[in-house]
Amino acid sequence: MASTTDIAPPGAPTPGTRREPQPAPHDPASLKVVPARHYARWAAAVAVIVLVTQFVHGLATNPVWEWGVFGDYVLSETIVQAVWVTLQLTAYATVLGFLLGTVLAFMRLSRSPVLQTVAWTYIWIFRSIPMIVQLVFWFNLSALYERLGLGVPFGPVFWSVDSNSIIGTMGAAVIGLTLHQAAYAAEIVRGGVIAVDDGQLEAAAALGIPRLRQIRRIVLPQAMRAILPTAGNEVIGLLKGTSVVYVMSIGELFYQVQVVYGRNGRVIPLLLVATAWYVVLTSLLSVAQYYVERRYARGANRTPPPTPLQRARRFARTLRAAAARRDQPVIPLKPLGDSR
Repeated sequence: MASTTDIAPPGAPTPGTRREPQPAPHDPASLKVVPARHYARWAAAVAVIVLVTQFVHGLATNPVWEWGVFGDYVLSETIVQAVWVTLQLTAYATVLGFLLGTVLAFMRLSRSPVLQTVAWTYIWIFRSIPMIVQLVFWFNLSALYERLGLGVPFGPVFWSVDSNSIIGTMGAAVIGLTLHQAAYAAEIVRGGVIAVDDGQLEAAAALGIPRLRQIRRIVLPQAMRAILPTAGNEVIGLLKGTSVVYVMSIGELFYQVQVVYGRNGRVIPLLLVATAWYVVLTSLLSVAQYYVERRYARGANRTPPPTPLQRARRFARTLRAAAARRDQPVIPLKPLGDSR
């Protein structure tokens, strides 16, 4: 007869069976991982997609846009010539404005109180006056100075010329845009120079490097990393700001568009023509700014990230390699022990 001690209690494992280890109540391995559900993010994305789709659908189907008229004028000779005038104004004002602005920036950084005062006063005045007021002023310069000449200060004039013959409409526009741009360029350059550590100049002076070479070879290359982003933004703003010269009846892009839609009454498609050209020109300037910034970042980043073109080429190589592996014939493996 078996004893009571040999009887296993209910739920207990029988002799000879193995008990499986039970996970701890708070064991992380026993928890089920559930990805986070961003419902608000998905709702916002869907709303944005709906709005963008609705906008694109309106562009394609609304007859007011008159895409046929847009196609007739976007590459017409009149518009292309106006774009060329806009590019000329932007190039002249950018080069001359930043040259003058660099001089003004170093005048403000000079230890001479006279140079500092003159530069500060120039920047203060030309940043205070709207660009359109400056353009109208330079356009009417002949009313203030009928003749311009060279001679002894406060003395006799050796050579003079009629101001209208030397400063035409295009010249007045370039002068106005340049002087206005120089005031902002001066502060951009000054901010970049201040961003360079003073220890760079101290080390260059200890090596006996001349002051001008210090600025040209040490300060400016390092300052360009701080100057370029703001300078690129300023140039893009100048490109669009050239539309203000329409008050001087110069045939730039916006003025020419106004002339055309004033003649045929097609306001919306002609404004689209101007918009498309401004978008294209701004995009080209943005691409140029990207590569210039990348070049001047070499001193701070020895392995810069790949450009969008390099990423596209790498992606294309990856696709070609995957296609080549897919086209290769599959060679079956021999079973082990098969000597044939």
